[in-house]
Amino acid sequence: MKIKYNGEEYFFEDNIAIRDAFKEQISNNSEIIAARYNNEVASLKQIIDKDGEISFIDRQDRDGRIIYIRGLLYITSKAFREVYPMAKLTINYQLSNAMFVTIDDFIITDDVINNVKAKMQEIIDRDLDIRKVIMTPAEAEEFYEKEKSLRGRLQTDIDKEKVSLYYCEDYYNYFYGTMPVSTGFAKYFDIEKYRDGFLVKYPSITEPNKIQDTRDSLKLKSALDEYCTINKILGLNTVYKLNKAIKEGREKELILFSEALHEKKIAEIAQKIKDRGNVRMVLIAGPSSSGKTTFAGKLGMALRVNGIKPVTISVDNYFVERENNPKDEFGNYDFECIEAIDTELFNKHLLALLNGEEVELPTFDFTIGSKKYLGNKLKLQPDEILVIEGIHCLNDKLTSLISKEDKFKVYISDLTVLNIDYYNRISTTDTRLIRRIVRDHQFRGYSALHTLKMWYSVNRGEQKNIFPYQEEADIMFNSSIVYELAVLKDYAIPLLEEVTQDNPEYSEARRLITLLKYFDSMSGEKIPNNSLIKEFIGGSIYE
Repeated sequence: MKIKYNGEEYFFEDNIAIRDAFKEQISNNSEIIAARYNNEVASLKQIIDKDGEISFIDRQDRDGRIIYIRGLLYITSKAFREVYPMAKLTINYQLSNAMFVTIDDFIITDDVINNVKAKMQEIIDRDLDIRKVIMTPAEAEEFYEKEKSLRGRLQTDIDKEKVSLYYCEDYYNYFYGTMPVSTGFAKYFDIEKYRDGFLVKYPSITEPNKIQDTRDSLKLKSALDEYCTINKILGLNTVYKLNKAIKEGREKELILFSEALHEKKIAEIAQKIKDRGNVRMVLIAGPSSSGKTTFAGKLGMALRVNGIKPVTISVDNYFVERENNPKDEFGNYDFECIEAIDTELFNKHLLALLNGEEVELPTFDFTIGSKKYLGNKLKLQPDEILVIEGIHCLNDKLTSLISKEDKFKVYISDLTVLNIDYYNRISTTDTRLIRRIVRDHQFRGYSALHTLKMWYSVNRGEQKNIFPYQEEADIMFNSSIVYELAVLKDYAIPLLEEVTQDNPEYSEARRLITLLKYFDSMSGEKIPNNSLIKEFIGGSIYE
């Protein structure tokens, strides 16, 4: 086979693994954790069986970070199995650069943490082989009948030609995606007791050789825990259980429950705003595809029920003149930084409105990069309240002249708590990305490839401008819907399948397709028009 690597061509005989073919290159860089082979993420053990191109993945690569975390959680589960074999772990969700894990009916003490950490370090120091064992569906059924285990069992419910498990010595489990080839990769980690569970900590992409101090995200954790508890009580905490509910014809129950939950939370937010008494403006922020449009519409209706009339102002009309807009490190206009907003004018207008004065609002012309004044005047009435939505709304720099008592801040995001199984979580970012792919196609005519290409930039802006301020919110609204990926599946998979192997985004498209195929389908036609999910598939009354 002819393989291109780093601009040079190499020729290999059949049946050679990537790590053997490029032994020298890999040995010279201990950070390499996997490879890209023809734009697919591949294990270093993968056999080179066709012509193509290979590059290597380290921890500072997004895919490399995912593989590092996945492997570290595998080591954690193996260590617990060896030290406390009766402990039943549930990997719940991510908090900053750590994964929050709980154990049912098990008291986590400092001794437990120290014992498991020591065992993890021993497993890492021994650099044990992690091998992939492949079975036919029939062999897998026989295996699970004998083992009475759920680890990796979801694979058997899908029409697959093979079922895989990852073994390390006699411990087996399945983590959905490429794994490190051995345990020695985990150079940086920590575990610590946290609340009612513990954190498995790992480095950030920006500081790959450092474990950061824990940042206590109490409001985020509370929002996640609430939905975790509700889903667990309802028996809908894993994909297997969700699929079972769909197979049993309980879609109507799922839909009605999800809508009732959202309506209840939004009514509570509206009541809190009324009870505060002195709130003059509501500020809403959240990352891409959180459902801000539907949320703002529903919150507006709930406020009206409480005798409060919402008046919307768009921050997008307060951009600075184009020649004054900052540029990023690549020389492109950075429209997402707060310096791109004319905060001086924005605050001047806000103060005037709150003081009962009339203001002529600007309209920003994005074609020429300048504000225009078209006679759009506004004066707040005594029963009216400002509702403002934007990426900087939680950052006090946006409303620096407005007193804290006048403001009520809401953070909204799709905080996914549904797990594939007890060891494999579904990333909140992945759920939002799938929402975005479907919406971009439905309403903007963009391909999945277009959305995937721009997602890194979108995510980078969120990391800088939204996530650092989420704990500043007065309240968090979780816009997740337990069945949403079952609905989005049939919209998203055909779009993702259009991404061809000659595109660097191919591996990401295949990863998302694999995730979506674990879900049984639900029809979008069954979803009511006031549901938040309609914002993405079309037909929303809030469009």
